Amino acid sequence: MEQEMTSMPRIGDMAPDFKAMTTQGEIQFSEYIKGSWTILFSHPADFTPVCTTEMSGFAVLEDDFKAMDTKLMGLSIDSIHSHIAWVHNVKEKMGILMKFPIIADIDMKVSKLYGMLQPGESETAAVRAVFFIDPKGKIRLIMYYPLNVGRSMDEIIRVLQALQAADLHKVALPLNWRPGDMAIVPPPKTVGEMEERVKSNYEMVDFYLAKKNI
Repeated sequence: MEQEMTSMPRIGDMAPDFKAMTTQGEIQFSEYIKGSWTILFSHPADFTPVCTTEMSGFAVLEDDFKAMDTKLMGLSIDSIHSHIAWVHNVKEKMGILMKFPIIADIDMKVSKLYGMLQPGESETAAVRAVFFIDPKGKIRLIMYYPLNVGRSMDEIIRVLQALQAADLHKVALPLNWRPGDMAIVPPPKTVGEMEERVKSNYEMVDFYLAKKNI
């Protein structure tokens, strides 16, 4: 069921559903994301330099995202014809094919639904938003970048790995965490748990900050 939202989605919200035309045909978002992680990201416009570097970056790493059970979907306020022409141009000039679907949001419906249009930056171009959505359809992390600053693919992959590791091992991740680093064990909730922790083999900074390998 499609939703109307008057405010931007927040972390912990269910991802708003929509139906849209994309470079891979018409897609119902709730069906597309079902059962896997999804990264939904917007760019200001086709045939622009920063956007070309970013979208190419996602395309180059698409197999890496698939290996992490993660689908990609892009968006800009352009027509499907513009998208197809741009995809063709990037393949021709750079040898990179954007196989993931790109939403043709010419009516700005999805951009408004996801708070990608921010008037202080632009009323007609989506900011560089990134939404991380888990297999249950919940928004887990949101990034916003202005029109003139490109995103970090390293950070996008890092936080995806962190979200997945935190869910799998029921832990929290410290500053600059990377796969292979120690994770933070949730703090004790009772005196008994605190005393057990003191006796544990965790790496202890103090009773409230303990780390373990995952």
